[in-house]
Amino acid sequence: MKQYVKNLGMICLLLLAMVSCEKDDYEFGDLNSPSGIKVNAELVGKDDANPNGDGSGLVNFTATSVNGFSYKYIFSDGTTQNSPSGVFQKRFTQNGTNTYSVTVLASGRGGMTSSLTFEVTVFSNFSDDDAVAKLTGGSTKTWYWAAAEPGHLGVGQNDGNADLNFYANYYQAAPFEKAGAPASACLYEAELKFSLVNGQLQFEQDNKGHTFFNAAFQSVVGGSAGSDNCYDFNTAGIKNVQLGPSSSVVAADKKRGTEMTFSDGGFMGYYIGQTTYEILSITDNRLYVRAVMGGNPALAWYHIFTTTPPVQNVDETYDTLVWSDEFNVDGAPDPTHWGYDLGAGGWGNNEVQTYTNDAQNVSVSGGNLKITLRKVGANYTSARLNSKGKYDFKYGKVEFRAKLPTGGGTWPALWMLGANIDQAPWPACGEIDVMEHVGNQQDVIFGTLHYPGNSGGNANSASTNVPGVSNDFHTYSTVWSPSSIKIYVDGNLYHSVPNTAALPFNANFFLIMNVAMGGNFGGAIAPGFTQSTMEVDYVKVYQ
Repeated sequence: MKQYVKNLGMICLLLLAMVSCEKDDYEFGDLNSPSGIKVNAELVGKDDANPNGDGSGLVNFTATSVNGFSYKYIFSDGTTQNSPSGVFQKRFTQNGTNTYSVTVLASGRGGMTSSLTFEVTVFSNFSDDDAVAKLTGGSTKTWYWAAAEPGHLGVGQNDGNADLNFYANYYQAAPFEKAGAPASACLYEAELKFSLVNGQLQFEQDNKGHTFFNAAFQSVVGGSAGSDNCYDFNTAGIKNVQLGPSSSVVAADKKRGTEMTFSDGGFMGYYIGQTTYEILSITDNRLYVRAVMGGNPALAWYHIFTTTPPVQNVDETYDTLVWSDEFNVDGAPDPTHWGYDLGAGGWGNNEVQTYTNDAQNVSVSGGNLKITLRKVGANYTSARLNSKGKYDFKYGKVEFRAKLPTGGGTWPALWMLGANIDQAPWPACGEIDVMEHVGNQQDVIFGTLHYPGNSGGNANSASTNVPGVSNDFHTYSTVWSPSSIKIYVDGNLYHSVPNTAALPFNANFFLIMNVAMGGNFGGAIAPGFTQSTMEVDYVKVYQ
């Protein structure tokens, strides 16, 4: 149908003097400048069987005049549209066959204007009652930016590639990324209210008098964009919202099929010169929309909204125990919780141990898990436990209570890896080292993140001194949220890294406990070393 309309329009231009091309022509008589206003109103899909259009409600308007250089359309459904070129596609969404009044204002030089008013009769059969019900709650509902969710604001390509045009593949904002004052008032404090009034969907935005602008539209407010792109720009006023079928390049199975068009320049929180937003998905408390950037059809912006007001760092309060192992049953570790990495080689770190599941290297007794690093002849054996395939999770507080081994070359670690490591090999999967210790730097505890660009010797790391880590139990923990990753010893924070949508720390991770020997980090092995044990009292995950 789109190609049919496009071809039909081209034929109309070529044969305008010969045929009507299923259009109505309206002409206003002689006027001073501008004069001779003409409007071509083409009903999409109009034919003998469908004299008022194909039900899409779409009408293509083209206005021309003598000495007119800009046009404005005013429709009796309460919407208006400026069109410098005079070309505009309007979707009428009131169901059934309805007649609308259309006024076209032509502007000429010196501020002179002329107008033409006519009527157009259009058939529309589109509806999405479920979307209206979810947007309004049946009456009025307020929506907020889902600021705690990665990618709540993002931008991606809009080039016809159905596999890439349904998400923000160029940029995704990190949780609360735009929270720096005064941008928070521009974006995260905005309240978007949808209402159903006498069957008409309406929209009202309260942005506290400020608006977060895309830098490309700074001319709208007459100034250069600041570092936060926040401007005094009032969005008060009720806008009518017209629903229609989606016409974007997004594949049908990746969108709802409904788009919203706001009257009178209405927009959703972030100014991108656009009044039409496609609903990709909607539930009672989450709304995901897409809009092609005004003036730049190669870009599409993505917004995520929620019915919960944004409160920064609320996601970091994790106090519900969801998983644990307290090692209260003697014998081998619980096989429903733990598997083993087996073999030698150190996984690229030049370590010298061989990992086994032998009871001499790993066992549970006295309420503790015990991983023992042993010298066996000229070799070393140890154990590495993991919860891969048995338990993984996203976000929360992880606690290990442990007493560490001693001796030059020992390298115990309590840590996590991305559960997608088989599809995204390290460091793309991400690594969170909750605790690392080396016997050659006794009592120095390291907390480290590994990810692309910051891995191995270039990892994002910090350390703290904790006396007696091999004599007493200490609690090693991380609080991992959409906004940050914070690493603690005994409740004392010593390393904090902002989490962003660009990092691999927004997917599920699994747990690992091991004691290595030597290698790139463990360093020189003490000549008299025979064996030493890491004891773990418990592992707990809170969400």
